Amino acid sequence: MKSRTVPQAVLFVAAAALAAGCGSSGSAPPAKPAGGASAQAVLESKSGSAVTGTAAFTELADGWVRVHVHIENATPGSHGLHVHEKGDCSTPDATSAGGHFNPAGNPHAAPTAEKRHAGDFGNIEIGSDGKGDLEVRTDQITVKPGPNSVVGRAVVFHEKTDDMTTQPTGNAGARFACGVVR
Repeated sequence: MKSRTVPQAVLFVAAAALAAGCGSSGSAPPAKPAGGASAQAVLESKSGSAVTGTAAFTELADGWVRVHVHIENATPGSHGLHVHEKGDCSTPDATSAGGHFNPAGNPHAAPTAEKRHAGDFGNIEIGSDGKGDLEVRTDQITVKPGPNSVVGRAVVFHEKTDDMTTQPTGNAGARFACGVVR
């Protein structure tokens, strides 16, 4: 019997694909995307910051939504990240985006709390290079049309850490980046 050698490139691709499937958070198991229901936001600098980023929302077959946010040019540390009720980032301080997206009228809380704003994503950690990524799985929002849809709302990156208790904002400070979900 002849032995076969698998090229290192094939092993690298297989390992990368396996690792990509291990990055989700939340209590539900990973699920497959549901036929392309997705939306994106491009975050632009606000309140005199240089912060930019992107947010991608993908509806999954199990009804959950996978959210991936990438931030650049931010101060290292922990920063609050939320979906806000209005898809309007037109003011220099992004206050035009309104409050946190909260269709159920719940109190502000951690993204793991049973009762929370649908837009409460907690905090994103920014590294010493000014970059950070947050991956969230949630059943509180949808991409498809409906009362919990994030399409037409804003993603906001905040100045400070969300303490997850102060009502209604988590005391996360100024809005350093904002982007409308489309």
